[in-house]
Amino acid sequence: MGSGVRLAGPFFCDYFPEKAGYMGNLVVIGSQWGDEGKGKIVDILAREADLIVRFQGGSNAGHTVVTKKGTFVFHLIPSGILSRGKQCVLGNGVVIDPGALIEELDQLAAQGIKVGRNFAISQRAHLIMPYHKAIDKAAEKAKGARRIGTTGKGIGPAYVDKMARIGVRMGDLLDPEGFRDKVERSLAEINSFLRHVYGVRVFQADRICEEYLTYAQRLAPYMTDDSLLIHKVMESGRRVLFEGAQGTHLDVDLGTYPFVTSSNACAGGACTGGGVGPTRIDAVLGVTKAYTTRVGSGPFPTELSDDVGSGLQERGQEFGATTGRARRCGWLDAVLLRYAVRVNGCTSLAVTKLDVLDGAPELKIAVGYRHQGKLYSEMPIDSRILAQCEPVYEVFPGWKGTTTGATSYKALPVEARRYMKRIEALTSCPIDIVSTGSHREHTIMLKNPMTQMRPRRKLSAVSA
Repeated sequence: MGSGVRLAGPFFCDYFPEKAGYMGNLVVIGSQWGDEGKGKIVDILAREADLIVRFQGGSNAGHTVVTKKGTFVFHLIPSGILSRGKQCVLGNGVVIDPGALIEELDQLAAQGIKVGRNFAISQRAHLIMPYHKAIDKAAEKAKGARRIGTTGKGIGPAYVDKMARIGVRMGDLLDPEGFRDKVERSLAEINSFLRHVYGVRVFQADRICEEYLTYAQRLAPYMTDDSLLIHKVMESGRRVLFEGAQGTHLDVDLGTYPFVTSSNACAGGACTGGGVGPTRIDAVLGVTKAYTTRVGSGPFPTELSDDVGSGLQERGQEFGATTGRARRCGWLDAVLLRYAVRVNGCTSLAVTKLDVLDGAPELKIAVGYRHQGKLYSEMPIDSRILAQCEPVYEVFPGWKGTTTGATSYKALPVEARRYMKRIEALTSCPIDIVSTGSHREHTIMLKNPMTQMRPRRKLSAVSA
């Protein structure tokens, strides 16, 4: 590959050497439909970071981290909060339900995790209001069979108001009079909409203001200018870790529209959702399961509706941390994954839940699709076509040995190593991390992307 050099190790890819060994700012994103295990990966990488920034989404996300102190479930607060001496920020791209945030703060306190000066909230982040939840639930119910599968937590309607320039922001809570004025103006339109379109209850400004200004008393000490804070950390030479929620294929622009979330879950969202320029991002880590899952409606070419799919669901405990909903399961889709590598500019991958595949007699990876006689090596943009696609599989032998709890590459069965090498080849992206269980310790760190960042590499086309 031209002037690139080959790095030694169990995996290979060709790289440009001019930035080899450079350490800086990393974005961690999901490269499937979310639920890839980003919480655990961020928790591990946070040890080498100074500031951890959540840059999009809301309390519809769910990151679970298992430590010796117990199991921690995060919906808003970055999982990096578990690491001592680290600061965590909710960036301006997040939409915040203040009640849910306070509940999460209280739960962490009950579990012995201190949250004080190590936590900050962007004043520019938009608030999720009670009427956003009402609209979300009513709209989803009205869709019937066409429903998208939202969590009903008001995420989408909050982003709608943000784009319509009628949203209410966290900083507005610091001005009670101004906050009340914004709420009253919003309700004049929204109550009419709720009453006449959906036939549901309307809201009173007094009650909302009383509730939310009480939240303000609790949250005001955390509010800050997130962009300025992040800039100062970067300028001082310290490292920033950006934590994404959901996944690439739920991105409102680049996902399987319309079955998507309402924010930019791709790596570019770290810039707009954290108030930094793209030149400040040094590397992107894409997190993927060793198979594929999806929650809610939408196309899923490799979905398994048989005992194999049920087995993946059972062994992988595939139930949402936020909603408890069962996740749809299927074989790994390299077409989806290759797309994610491209649109995010991934410099490396983290593969999670490898242990769930233990004991499977054979494994499959989708390397292309067929639709009405046409062969696709890349994802079709039209979700209707994608939903009708049949996967073209490569078949691999499974392994009889166990990978559960493995902490070294050499401890993995040879078939597992071959499986991951094929993932690398199909995506033109190296694997840096392999997770072999839910605990922190159940991790193979081939290369730490926070301390040994890979220079950008050339992407090579892979045909089906």
